[in-house]
Amino acid sequence: MGFLYNIFVFLYSLSIRIASIFNGKAKLWVEGRKSVFTDIEKSGIIGKPIIWLHSASLGEFEQGRPIIEKLKNTYPEHKILVTFFSPSGYEVRKNYDGADHICYLPIDTKRNAQRFVAMVRPQLVIFIKYEFWFNFINEIYNRRIPLIFASVIFRPSQHFFKPWGKWYARQLNRITHLFVQNEESVNLLDSIKIYHSSLSGDTRFDRVIQLPDEKISFPKVEEFKGNSKLLIGGSTWAPGEKILFNLLDNSDFDFKLIIAPHLINQDHLSEIQKRFSKFKPVLYSKATSEDLKNSRVLIINSIGMLSSIYRYAEIAYVGGGFGVGIHNLLEASTYGIPVIYGPNYQRFREAIDLRDLGGGFPINNSDECLTIFNKLMSDDNYYSNSGKVSREYVQKNSGATKMVVDKVMEFIPIP
Repeated sequence: MGFLYNIFVFLYSLSIRIASIFNGKAKLWVEGRKSVFTDIEKSGIIGKPIIWLHSASLGEFEQGRPIIEKLKNTYPEHKILVTFFSPSGYEVRKNYDGADHICYLPIDTKRNAQRFVAMVRPQLVIFIKYEFWFNFINEIYNRRIPLIFASVIFRPSQHFFKPWGKWYARQLNRITHLFVQNEESVNLLDSIKIYHSSLSGDTRFDRVIQLPDEKISFPKVEEFKGNSKLLIGGSTWAPGEKILFNLLDNSDFDFKLIIAPHLINQDHLSEIQKRFSKFKPVLYSKATSEDLKNSRVLIINSIGMLSSIYRYAEIAYVGGGFGVGIHNLLEASTYGIPVIYGPNYQRFREAIDLRDLGGGFPINNSDECLTIFNKLMSDDNYYSNSGKVSREYVQKNSGATKMVVDKVMEFIPIP
């Protein structure tokens, strides 16, 4: 099975290299890995005590961010190395000042894993959520380096739990400790005799709970909102944008709309501008005071703002629910506002929990969105309770970061 895994890695890498000829993101994936080893050699971290944290992309990085910040305070003499698998994480956070060096994770071949781990020589490694790269895991294990996985969710559909998945399940024994998000994950691991796990919850709660206290402001957003009620559509895709247009066009209430699309490229931005043309949409980067005064739709065409601008909203719509799944609901909920999202949310614990508590509202179509929005806007008690339970839900589920760092302290004594 290990041979087949290596064949898969080779074919996966080859497919991305071919795609890089036509696809910009794939090209970044390939180009970004060309200088990984030379950049590490020049980074100044070699020979120093290193803690290495790896995440797939931006969402997983945000899960790991509270861990990084806590480790930085706990171990000020250690260097923090952060690696990414995807350009959508690396390109946004490559200048993050909480790490001492940031780079791509080399392709998971035996040779790359051996070279990378031998060069870095980390005292401890933390992988976030789903990053099961077995050559790296094996090399870390062979060198007797503690390896912790944080905020993991296991599902019955994964290879580990299938009749043909015994090889994959055995690889989990090479991980020092697994911190998982829910009881189902603990039970699934128990079913394959993997007992070195703990129920910790999700470190994303520890990240988003900090957001309302950050001293940050966006004058253009403040000017755009003025005294109006504001709905923010976060990480939107075309199906959700159609619903938001219908809402703006048919709601009984006067409000303004900010759209922060998941994909920020010229084609998508042009599509949004065309769809909302009757409301004089304006791009954030080009907005003048006159534009902001006359428009009912502000389009965010910059990356990294969304989690902070939710603070200005009365209600949030979070995209992804008409596709493969919901984007980050917690970034909005932490501000104590109701969240609306599409029907494909069953794989997301927070979406189910918020629905059950009354802070989240799944919808199937434009009519349902209109009904829920009008209800929230017209019933002060209903709105207030919804926002309250959203905020309390985030607060009650924080604490996973402390569990992870406490485990780190078992392997690296505090100076």
